[in-house]
Amino acid sequence: MNGTVGDVVALVPAAGKGLRLGHDEPKAFVCLGTDSLLKRSVDGLRASGAVDRIVVIVPVDLLDAARGLVGDDVTVVAGGRERTDSVRAGLAVIGGASVVLVHDAARALTPPALIARVVAEVRAGRPAVIPVLPVVDTVKEVDLMGAVIGTPDRSRLRAVQTPQGFDADVLRRAYAAATDISTDDAGLVERIGETVHTIVGDALAFKITTPHDLLLAEALL
Repeated sequence: MNGTVGDVVALVPAAGKGLRLGHDEPKAFVCLGTDSLLKRSVDGLRASGAVDRIVVIVPVDLLDAARGLVGDDVTVVAGGRERTDSVRAGLAVIGGASVVLVHDAARALTPPALIARVVAEVRAGRPAVIPVLPVVDTVKEVDLMGAVIGTPDRSRLRAVQTPQGFDADVLRRAYAAATDISTDDAGLVERIGETVHTIVGDALAFKITTPHDLLLAEALL
């Protein structure tokens, strides 16, 4: 990774607790096989051949632990309470990057080829690119009491994966304009009027959120 101006920087927010996974340590530090989810995600970014620098954002008390997992070529910074705070902390240290990826540490099996495709699309001039998969289940919209108030047409729905890729200036503007918490960086870009383009994702890029997800990932290994 060369770290030159105008390079591709991947941000890996990993400061969340991941309570649904049922482990004492934050989710990114949970092991999948012999390596943590965080290390596997970072290794996938390296293996893509399309990323010049990687910035990992973790809880302040786990800075040293994270550095021990990901290696000296990765920048490790302290994150905030919310995901948006952590991405902002990462954006603060990317310097003159031209392309920024935001990648969930929990998507530890994401194929390197998918990462490279996202980068290529942004390099080709797309302001924002996200990998997606068709929604296979019927989806219901419900009110606060659980009553169904609508059934969206699933043929127009997509499940979003990461890495999400952005022109660096576009993502900076989106975060500068954000006034609330968001779990989707592309959603913030949509709010400032930029078009978000999609590419076909990969089933292996699923998010490891629950014990069942972790068992599935272990089986796939």
